[in-house]
Amino acid sequence: MIETAQAFGVDIGGSGIKAAPVNLEKGEFAEPRLKILTPEHSTPKAVGDIVRQQLEHFEVPEDVPVGIAFPAPIKPGQKLDYMANLDQSWIGVDVTEVFSEACGRPVTVVNDADAAGVAEQRFGAAAGQEGLVIATTLGTGIGTALIYDGVLIPNTELGHIQLPKGKGDAEKYAASSVREKLDMGYKKWAKRLTKYYSLMELYFSPQLFVVGGGVSRVSEKFLPYIDIKTPIVAAKLHNEAGIIGAAYHASTQMQKNENAD
Repeated sequence: MIETAQAFGVDIGGSGIKAAPVNLEKGEFAEPRLKILTPEHSTPKAVGDIVRQQLEHFEVPEDVPVGIAFPAPIKPGQKLDYMANLDQSWIGVDVTEVFSEACGRPVTVVNDADAAGVAEQRFGAAAGQEGLVIATTLGTGIGTALIYDGVLIPNTELGHIQLPKGKGDAEKYAASSVREKLDMGYKKWAKRLTKYYSLMELYFSPQLFVVGGGVSRVSEKFLPYIDIKTPIVAAKLHNEAGIIGAAYHASTQMQKNENAD
């Protein structure tokens, strides 16, 4: 691994597992990422083997913090009780333990939406923003991350907030995948997003919304039509945010552990 990298990040998704060394001074990849397709039977062993393979590919030294962005709520020391996008054999598993054993070293695991939010707060669209930032990812569902004065409030699932007037679960009404399925125009979709972000605005009074996910690359097609009072901006790190955020989170956790000792 080249000298400009201070940490290593992995982003585990339902279709691909992406990893790269990260330069934490600049908030960018130190080397081009390596993507390996998620195995059809995405069991803990199968996914763990791929992460170990990625560490070996980049020759990551033992003392470099390793962070993993994972598509489920992560509660340290507790076993997983819900899994949507990977094999159901993950339920009942201590995710951090699985990856630490597979990699032969301690690793830090964080929810994937939280990782993306942390990256945007530290290096991206929310850098320097005080107060409450709500970062959202619009994709298959709606992921959320709450960050208050730079501190992550983990494992929020606000994509499942219930919309009024019988609209139901927010992500089933306003996710990017819903727009694609219904072949909906961006302006019409923005009306649905307005309902979602208006409710979030009412409940949380944030200082800023950051909108991520692959669709953020065409944010000019829908973001100006979301009618709310709170500033709302597109994510800057796009699909790199999960890897960068996981690496940064692992680095900060290592520093906390060292200071505690």
